[in-house]
Amino acid sequence: MMFDNLSNKLEKAFQILKGHGKITEINVAETLKEVRRALLDADVNFKTAKEFTNKVKEKAIGQNVLTTLNPGQLMIKIVKDELTDLMGSSSQEISLISKPSTILMSGLQGSGKTTLSGKLAYYLKKKKSRKPLLVACDVYRPAAIEQLEVIGNQINVEVYKNIDEKNPVIISKEAISHAKKNNFDTIIIDTAGRLAVDKIMMDEISSIHKATNPDETLFVVDSMTGQDAVNTAKTFNEILNFDGIVLTKLDGDSRGGAALSIKSVVNKPIKFVGTGEKIEALDVFYPERMADRILGMGDVVSLVERAQDQFDEEQARRISKKIAKNKFGFDDFLSQIQQVKKMGNMKDLIGMIPGASKIKDVDIDENAFKNIEVIISSMTLKERAQPELLNLSRKNRIAKGSGKDINEVNQMIKQFNSMSKMMKMMQGGKGKHLMQMFQKGLK
Repeated sequence: MMFDNLSNKLEKAFQILKGHGKITEINVAETLKEVRRALLDADVNFKTAKEFTNKVKEKAIGQNVLTTLNPGQLMIKIVKDELTDLMGSSSQEISLISKPSTILMSGLQGSGKTTLSGKLAYYLKKKKSRKPLLVACDVYRPAAIEQLEVIGNQINVEVYKNIDEKNPVIISKEAISHAKKNNFDTIIIDTAGRLAVDKIMMDEISSIHKATNPDETLFVVDSMTGQDAVNTAKTFNEILNFDGIVLTKLDGDSRGGAALSIKSVVNKPIKFVGTGEKIEALDVFYPERMADRILGMGDVVSLVERAQDQFDEEQARRISKKIAKNKFGFDDFLSQIQQVKKMGNMKDLIGMIPGASKIKDVDIDENAFKNIEVIISSMTLKERAQPELLNLSRKNRIAKGSGKDINEVNQMIKQFNSMSKMMKMMQGGKGKHLMQMFQKGLK
């Protein structure tokens, strides 16, 4: 899971205070030695790790432990507050003031810049009701333009290109003129990257920056490269003075060094994080929520937000009527599963559940729902609509048709029955009341 290694090591560090009645210089020093070690193991910048633990020590020493807290809990609270501050205190979205607004994407080759450009276009179109134009200014990498076009087609966003022009400065200027003429309100310029920072690349992107005068310049970096990501960000910032950072592949980062160090080193906010391969897998970065996740407290707010993004109100009404009439079938069950899948990868979702970090040695299969889909696909339309028809003979036929064991078929039916019961309970008076309270709490 995200930041798994760091979370586990921090949890062990806090165990040192277990059983102590108060915070002292001795037990704080011992705890913070382990915290600093955990941060360094997570590939956090040494200076950042040292300053962080010094701040925590300063706040912890002399603190009176409240009756509702033990020393371990108090230390966790202090560390959480400092982690939040280290990563930027609060979320900062991109600034889109001009008409049209221009966003310049920068970063090394392999950081996920082109994919991220598409994700950002999708995010702005869906959540901000913008009309984005993607601009293909990577004239060097083979198939870069084609890659951007594939993404553009996928999200129904136009891609501006000029295959006869090899100067990205000219292409970017043409794109701005095209955007103005065709009422695009947002321009996202995908630029070329290199395998390492070099003068040619930096001069080129600097020229594009001067020519386009973007509202936002975003530095895109692979979070799994740790300190290398931080060092590269520093170099780019010296040239571009960029506005914000986008961390890609954060879902695969079990250490967290880049997320924890980059803000303090370049003093620029992390604005977005990429959390998966799907086009929807781009989230606004919330420092406090990330601090909660690092400390094993989960992130229920983000989990609910993802669920709401995938919530189909019309489908919910239709299923609600079916449940009331006791006609909830396997196709309905399948549609619910498909909505969950759209929320993101399972490991990331599990990490948002408070206390999930304490569940050890659980292998989360990303294809956990595949068996269900295959089994349901092997049923007749009548069987899908009327689950009560599934006798032993039909189950054996379904098992054979899906290439699954009869036990797997029975397990899937058991899961279906459990969901049916749960949804029926939520239809009742108490369930409705709980849902209303929950929804009010989100507003």
